This record gives sequence, C-alpha cells and structure tokens, in this order.
Amino acid sequence: MDPGTLVDDMYGCGVLGERFRLRELILDVKFHRRYNVSTFDLSKTPFAANWDFNITLSFKLDQTQKVNSDYSAVIKMQSRVVPLEEGKDPAVSIKASQSKSSPIRLLQLFLLFLAICISFSIISMYTIKRSGVQTAGTAVKPAFKHCFDEPNTLDRWIRRPSNLLHKMSDEELFWRASFVPRIKKYPFKRVPKIAFMFLTKGPLPLAPLWEKFLKGHEGLYSVYIHSLPTFEAKFPPSSVFHRRQIPSQISEWGKMSMCDAERRLLANALLNILNERFVLVSESCIPLFNFTFVYGYIMRSKHSFISAFDDHGPYGRGRYNENMAPEVNITNWRKGSQWFEINRKLAVNIVEDTTFYPKFEEFCKPHCYVDEHYFPTMLTIRTAPLLANRTLTWVDWSRGGAHPATFGRADIKEEFFKKVHEDMHCIYNNQSTSICFLFARKFAPSALEPLLQISRNVLGF
Repeated sequence: MDPGTLVDDMYGCGVLGERFRLRELILDVKFHRRYNVSTFDLSKTPFAANWDFNITLSFKLDQTQKVNSDYSAVIKMQSRVVPLEEGKDPAVSIKASQSKSSPIRLLQLFLLFLAICISFSIISMYTIKRSGVQTAGTAVKPAFKHCFDEPNTLDRWIRRPSNLLHKMSDEELFWRASFVPRIKKYPFKRVPKIAFMFLTKGPLPLAPLWEKFLKGHEGLYSVYIHSLPTFEAKFPPSSVFHRRQIPSQISEWGKMSMCDAERRLLANALLNILNERFVLVSESCIPLFNFTFVYGYIMRSKHSFISAFDDHGPYGRGRYNENMAPEVNITNWRKGSQWFEINRKLAVNIVEDTTFYPKFEEFCKPHCYVDEHYFPTMLTIRTAPLLANRTLTWVDWSRGGAHPATFGRADIKEEFFKKVHEDMHCIYNNQSTSICFLFARKFAPSALEPLLQISRNVLGF
C-alpha cells in the first residue's frame, strides 16, 4: 500500500503543510500488522518534497522480532525526523536558531567592548594623576616624547652638541660649522667662551696643570682634543678632558693633514655658538698666567693673534710656487707660527675656505711646510686689518735646528719664567705692552711635578 495513502487514510488529512504524528505511526506495531507493511519508504510520501535532504528510511519488520528492536531502530533516526514534528523545514529551523543567537552574540561583544573602555579610562586617569598632569583648562601632554622630536625654541639652535663623536665627514662638518647669523646682536644672554683646542698625538702628560688652570671657571671655556684616531683617552668623569675627543685622522708635521686637523678642531668648536675665541695648543704647552688674566687679555683684544710676516729668505718666499697664482701671488706670501689665537670670524674664514685650500694642497709640498704658510697667507689676503701679526705662544729657537727647545724638570725654576717675560715689548690694542705671551712650549712630561709646585707663586694659579 502507498505510505502516503496510509497516512492520509488514518488521519484524514493531507500530509503537505499539515501537522501529523508520523513517529507514533511508524512505531506502532499494530500499524504494520494491519496494513501488512514490511518496508516504509519516506521518499515516496507527499511531504518528502519539503525536506532539504534525500533519505530513505526503511524498516524491515520481522513478525517474530520484539517491539523493542523496532523501536530502537527508529530512535536512531529521531534526530533527523524531529524537525518534521512541527511541520517545519530544517533549514528554516537552523536559520531561526542563528537569528535567535545573533542578538545574544552582539550583546556579548558590546559588553566586552564596554568593559575594555572602562578599564582603559581607569588606567588613563590613574596615570594622569600619578604624573601630576593637570587636565582642567589645558591640553594633556603625552607622558613621553619621541626621541627624534626637536624643541621648537631658540635652545634648539644655541645648545652645544651633546656628543663630540659625531658621524659627519669633514665636508659635512665644515659646511655645518660655516653657518653664521646675519644679525650680530644675540637674542639671548651670551657669555663668550674660549675654546682650548689640543692638537696631540696621544696622551696629555701636562693635563693636571691645565686642570688646575681651568678649575672654578666652568662656563667660560670649552675643551677639544684632536689625537691619533687609534688613541683612546681615559680621563675620569670629573676631568675637564673627559669625553672631549673629536673624530680625528692622522696628521703629519709639515703636511696638509696637519692643517686639516686644525680646521677640524676649529669646525667642531664652532658648533658651539658660545665659543668666541679659539686657542690652538699642544700637549707640551702650558699657561703662563691664571685663567682670569688670560680670559680678560684675549676677550678685550681687538685683534686675532696669528703670526704673519713676509720673509724674503729661502725659508719664506723661497718656498713659494708660481703655480699658486693668481689666487696667491708672491707679494701675498706669508710665514708664521703654527700656534694661534683667533676670533670667531677668522675661524669661520678658515673652515669655509675652498679657494686657497686647493692651491696649498697641490703646490705647497714637499718642503714647503704648509702649516707655516697656509693660514698666515690666506688671512692676510682676506682679513689683514684683524691680525695682530704675532702669536701668544712663547717658544725658544735659540738652540737652532728645525724644532724649538724642550724643557724638563731641571729647567723649571722661578728664574726661568722671569727670563720668559723680561725685555718683552709688543703692541696690544694699538698700545705698547710688556705682556706679549700667555702660553709657552715645549715642556716635557718630567716638568709636570715642579710646575705644579711653583704654579701658585709663579703662574698665579
């Protein structure tokens, strides 16, 4: 018999779109006996068209089999048949279930987001309270500042470099150091400094004497050291020489590399806008007066102290090369001491020079001794009225030879320093004076101990 007919016959209604209790019908053993049904194919029923899946449910009934066996067989299909209990499509049931769970899921997400916002607000208020930031009427500043942020104030332009060991090349350094403000009046309180530039191969054996000389005058001086690139100075943090080395290169006496080292010192010192005067000294130099006197003497001077004289002999004009013309003529050729003291204007002139440097680099060699001619000649051509035409560093050439005399322990006596100052006459600010030298060289390391002993009575510090 047709299963659809059986169902329609027993319940008196169509199977399509109506509620029916097929499960009770299938499980009823009397139903099978009455209609002699051994196989029940659900796919042939009229309501099978409403299912989202095709499945054939077959029951093979054995007349001698217990009802429990039939019942357990049907239970296995209960999960698939149950959606049809209420006459609903399974897909519709699934969608209905999802639609019911969606508001719950959205509510959960909203509560989670709300909890995060509340937690963040509490943490922010606690942080603000701890850092002492006042939020009333003012904008809240960030707790930290990006490491690359620059202050938009004047301090950005006038502060000294925090680290002398920069990565700039000489070309980059000289370009940066040549910046000059066009307005001469400074818009801040500027206390001018003296930059002491030490040109040395390595250690500074007389450093304790310089420490004593500079002590108590912080804010009025700066220190810079140019040494061999392999030398690592080990001064204690309390020393005025601590971390004062600049990026250095090998320099050789009498060659252009020596002038390069001096320009490098000047350029690094120019990066500090407070440096006004620049003194070049060596590891064998000492001060002849106390700092207060030296500072006043230099700062009050109208001129820069660089030796520049016209030597007509073989060691003067005799070193001139005609290939240097027209930039340098023989009448402009000058000779002078390597050790100088100059103001900021002349320091910039030396650093920014690209006119005379190539001529001296190419033609003042090998026995020209360029460090004795380059700066004196160039500055005479450019700024002759600003030169005192003398040096502030005393040396003794009386013993003859290519180098001045060196003094050791046995030479350090009060009579020695009296001899340095006696019979001295020079021009200072267009007036005659007997004080012509503020520094002296060359002193050996063995001279340090006696120098420290007599410094208070003889040198004034």
